[in-house]
Amino acid sequence: MNLYRYLTGPDDASFCHRITELLNRGWQLYGSPTLTYDPETKRVVCGQAITKVADGQYSPQLDLSKQ
Repeated sequence: MNLYRYLTGPDDASFCHRITELLNRGWQLYGSPTLTYDPETKRVVCGQAITKVADGQYSPQLDLSKQ
């Protein structure tokens, strides 16, 4: 099955570490990253789509964070 996630977070090292960890767990980048500015927190927010091919059948109860 194909899995899809869209991760968001502040534009800082912690976001890069989250993406790096998932890449090392077999996820692949999907498309370009996105950036936007949050005027309430006065910071830039990143977004990145990732995909992974995994065994099994899809179910809405599947916890994608454990894949």
